[in-house]
Amino acid sequence: MTTKRARRSDGGPVADPIKANEQAWALAGGWGAGDRMDELETLMWRSERHPRQSSTISVLMMLDTTPDWDRLRAAHEWVTKLVPRTRKRVLEPAVPVGPPAWVLDPAFDLEYHLRRVSLPAPGGMAQVLEFAQAAAMAPFDRTRPLWEGTLIEGLPDGKAAYLLKLHHSLADGLGGVPLVSLIQSRSREHTDYKPVAPQRPDEPRPDARSLAVVELAEQVRAVPSSAGRLLAAVAHASAHPASAAEGALRFAGSLRRTQAPRLMPGSPLFRGRTGTSWRFGVMECALAELEAAAETAGGSVNDAYLAALLGGMRRYHERHGVELDEMSMTTPVSLHKSDDPMGGSKWAGATFAAPVAVRDPAERIAMIRGIVLSLRVEPALDSLSVLVPVLNRVPSAVGAAMGRLSAAADLSASNFPGAPHPTYLAGAKVERTYPFGPLPGVAVMAAMVSHAGTCCFGMNIDRSVVPDPQVLVGCMREGLEEVLALARETGRG
Repeated sequence: MTTKRARRSDGGPVADPIKANEQAWALAGGWGAGDRMDELETLMWRSERHPRQSSTISVLMMLDTTPDWDRLRAAHEWVTKLVPRTRKRVLEPAVPVGPPAWVLDPAFDLEYHLRRVSLPAPGGMAQVLEFAQAAAMAPFDRTRPLWEGTLIEGLPDGKAAYLLKLHHSLADGLGGVPLVSLIQSRSREHTDYKPVAPQRPDEPRPDARSLAVVELAEQVRAVPSSAGRLLAAVAHASAHPASAAEGALRFAGSLRRTQAPRLMPGSPLFRGRTGTSWRFGVMECALAELEAAAETAGGSVNDAYLAALLGGMRRYHERHGVELDEMSMTTPVSLHKSDDPMGGSKWAGATFAAPVAVRDPAERIAMIRGIVLSLRVEPALDSLSVLVPVLNRVPSAVGAAMGRLSAAADLSASNFPGAPHPTYLAGAKVERTYPFGPLPGVAVMAAMVSHAGTCCFGMNIDRSVVPDPQVLVGCMREGLEEVLALARETGRG
């Protein structure tokens, strides 16, 4: 007997349910399996002083129509059952002897986390961004799971938008991409089959006091192995003093190179920033165009992206009568491995003196290429990981102050791949996906996600030092156009 395959309205086959199950489990498998935050997640959680030292990341999806609310709600219900951490809140130990724990929220309420609003007419992109920036600035309820989703209706021509807001300790930008993909699908039509979350044994519900006792006991048990490693390191240094000294000097030199840009005077326009007033801006381009532009200069897509931002910064400063040769710039280097589970925050911040004054976009791309490649092999790239466990065990105000010092760059930029194919959200096609990061001491936070062949740029701008954010966004678009012109001039665009 021949089994007839289901077909979509466009004539294509509906995804294989068995394969869909396997893919969903591959995305969700392992995320939330651990019941503790790691040290970096703990620092972001404990040092948060909203909004100046916020750890909120947001994703704004622009939709071609209004999604079906019941389907949207069902999709979120399914994901929260598939990924347990989306139903967990943070439990702090009674004293900071170790990281917080993730515990199931017995009062989890999907109606609180998934909302819908309708914008007043005309409901254009400017109003959507105003809503998104205000929502992103609002702190999370720290007694609940750390995410919120909002359907935004009232856009022209029956269109809509969806804003997903996550705490950085729940997932970083790269780790959040698979989570976003779980609430989307490859088809506009509804599919009945979805992998069902297995029955999990009831989890213990520790209180703050018992958690502190357990963590202290774990650290006591770890003392012998830690002491053994320390003694082994001392013995090695004693037996090979020249090698140990060379290694220490090499690390010190690397630390100097990676931290020196933070001490730059920086842009005179961006001094005295407070991070308390956010403004969102967006732009876009075809991924193929950006790839072609990067290729003309021997760089990567990320190099071309950073070159476009710096070109925009040069233009903005020139409009304000300021000549700037370099500015301190931070870009995260992902520490995710191919076999890591979904979610989590695994990255190291690389800070460098960014070439702002270089006018030739090809030369700028080439310079950035050399800088980024050299940073990736710096031994001190992840030096913060040595300090983080210490900061997590001091008063949170001290950790927050150290966090601000460590993020004192003028510009921060991140970039990660999104879905390479069209996606749908409860029957609505996702036309654009714009990412927005927080402002951890920087004047401008830029992020880029590729979605179905389009590069979507989201910018968070500190209004306290950028009184004309739309002018800055316009300058960034000119900087992007300058980079894209490289491919057109050589016939590759």
